[in-house]
Amino acid sequence: MISSPLDGHHALVTGAGSGIGAAIARSLAKAGASVTLAGRRRAPLVAVAEEIGAAAAFIADGFDVTDRGAITAGLDKARAALGPVSILINCAGEAPSASFEKTTLEMWSRVVDVDLTGVFNVTQLALPDLKARGTGARIINVASTAGLIGYAYVSAYCAAKHGVVGLTRALALELAKKGVTVNAVCPGFTDTPIISRSIAQIVEKTGRTPEEALAEFTRHNPQGRLVQPEEVADTVLWLALPSAQSINGQAIAVAGGEVMTG
Repeated sequence: MISSPLDGHHALVTGAGSGIGAAIARSLAKAGASVTLAGRRRAPLVAVAEEIGAAAAFIADGFDVTDRGAITAGLDKARAALGPVSILINCAGEAPSASFEKTTLEMWSRVVDVDLTGVFNVTQLALPDLKARGTGARIINVASTAGLIGYAYVSAYCAAKHGVVGLTRALALELAKKGVTVNAVCPGFTDTPIISRSIAQIVEKTGRTPEEALAEFTRHNPQGRLVQPEEVADTVLWLALPSAQSINGQAIAVAGGEVMTG
């Protein structure tokens, strides 16, 4: 078995400071990739870098996926530190909750800007590196089961994540002959700070116990539990491996059977 199958790769992970993004960064680094940890806040990125080892990590703080200037500056610094990007993981995202009637234009625009246009921005600006690498280069978008089905009270999030899945499929076809694969991973409800904040909001607004609030999320999973970030990271790692070269244009659900794609 090759212990470092991603040796020589430079992986850029957005939203790398916590939750799924941090788990992905750890997984890719363990497989031998050098990793740029991209996010807006420095402190959580430093904590992840300390976990995976400073030699294998570059911290790109101030990396706002809605700001093309900030992305360009971050990419330039990351290239100078670790070389051209060959694996791109788009994981940055927001998921505020509101009924459709109470979803303001400001909320709608913010979610779409971060969760969908952010993927467009980072991918377009990193694409020259990926095309130059050719075979073996990867774009992996962390979407959601909300990109495959609908959920109440997160209409903006559902719309944005459906857009991410559509963008994934279109770009997979455009880049197929270049050797760059493009796939999406679609987690169900996952044990991350986003879920923790949602549980706290439910408790505050409804007076339910934390256990009752948690049950609102675990009931969607036939296994009766939250997905773990490491399970999502393992799926991303598989898609990044050389042996996954024929996996292209797919939206893979990691949700315990809640969503079954055919």
